[in-house]
Amino acid sequence: MRQIRASTALLETGWQDDVLVSFDESGVIAAVEQINDDSAAEGAVRVGILLASPPNVHSHAFQRAMAGLTERRGPNSSDSFWTWRQLMFRFLDRLTPEHVETIAAFVQMEMLEAGYATNVEFHYLHHQPGGIRYANLAEMSERIMAATARTGIGLTLLPVHYQHGGCDKRSLGPGQIRFGNNFDAFEKLHAAAASSLKALPGDCTIGVAPHSLRAVALDDLKRHREMAGENPLHMHLAEQIAEVEEVHAHHGKRPVELVLDQMDLGGTNCFIHCTQMLPHETYGLARSGAIAGLCPITEASLGDGIFDGVRWMDAGGRIAVGSDSNIRISLNEELRTLDHSQRLRDHSRAALASIEKSTGRRLHDAINLGGSIAAGRNCGAIAPGKLADLVALDDKAVDLEGRKGDAILDCFIFAGKDALVTDVWSAGRHVVAEGAHRERQAIVSAYRSTMRELGDAI
Repeated sequence: MRQIRASTALLETGWQDDVLVSFDESGVIAAVEQINDDSAAEGAVRVGILLASPPNVHSHAFQRAMAGLTERRGPNSSDSFWTWRQLMFRFLDRLTPEHVETIAAFVQMEMLEAGYATNVEFHYLHHQPGGIRYANLAEMSERIMAATARTGIGLTLLPVHYQHGGCDKRSLGPGQIRFGNNFDAFEKLHAAAASSLKALPGDCTIGVAPHSLRAVALDDLKRHREMAGENPLHMHLAEQIAEVEEVHAHHGKRPVELVLDQMDLGGTNCFIHCTQMLPHETYGLARSGAIAGLCPITEASLGDGIFDGVRWMDAGGRIAVGSDSNIRISLNEELRTLDHSQRLRDHSRAALASIEKSTGRRLHDAINLGGSIAAGRNCGAIAPGKLADLVALDDKAVDLEGRKGDAILDCFIFAGKDALVTDVWSAGRHVVAEGAHRERQAIVSAYRSTMRELGDAI
């Protein structure tokens, strides 16, 4: 057994001091107990504050290498998500499999150091420039897996089906051609990736991701669900006004209305962004049991809009968070941005708090529950039978001085820095200690080399 001795920990039953967590070599928690005698914790890793570590439920790893390179305005005065997308297409045409692997390892390292234990990778960069298939259909998927083997993060790989350039099923443009597969080709790629994934630890899994209502045929959504089985199905939904207008013009319904009408919804469905919803759509999707996968930093960066979080959570909707474009990978900042967006829109304060829970506690509990379902991962709580996906905070940090109970979470999210994270375990793998990943130096060195090779790719 491996053990962690925490001065205080947030358990399913609430906050508890002097906690000993024991887990086996498979990373499953065997026991959680309060101890009064330190001799019982001999050999245990000692930490200050111990929390369940949530999954990062939405990432496009390669976009990390673009961070900071798209902040110039183009000749069009209405610069938007759509002009940013053209820059992204231009950038990805330079990427080789080797680049993707080193970027993914760097991204996963940053996720772990920020407090995430799992990377849910929405992976759509499948082919060579020009759309030429690699001899190994799963070449690019295996590069994400190689990064995972190096970093020790948990992985839920979501190979993405991307077939059409719009709802009218027009052909993919030059920038999209590296993503493209018809359904049969996607099925083969997915099977190859699933086979390769078996080389990773048993906590890693695979799901399915139809990219969006613009990029796949509506008739194929049932087949995607069948392919996913009990594993997660993720899809971009209602992110941009132009997307909503295109879907409505072609199908006669707005995106959320369409999935409510056409899809078999439930807990293993995760819809990403949902920043363009009307109240009836918010209520309907929240009550369906689907997860809203929110990426507030990216949504703010790209001008997507503001998720209707207050109405969603009041309707019992489930949420999870992801870093999407990876322009900034920070768990506490993601949550802070989410709550602040609600305050700015509604001229309110503590928008996502409830009568029973502070803002920090409500968000922590919500993203662990929703994230575990969205990732298809047995995590989300410090309890026997759960994976040891755990994050420790520095109880000696000045921002947490004198803080107890839920005030710890509130200060971490709204006043704290990433440096508060001292240790992270992913399925029991102790991958971050003293605030740094175990292979930080080598991973950063490889990433620097990749960045030098890419140069002025945009």
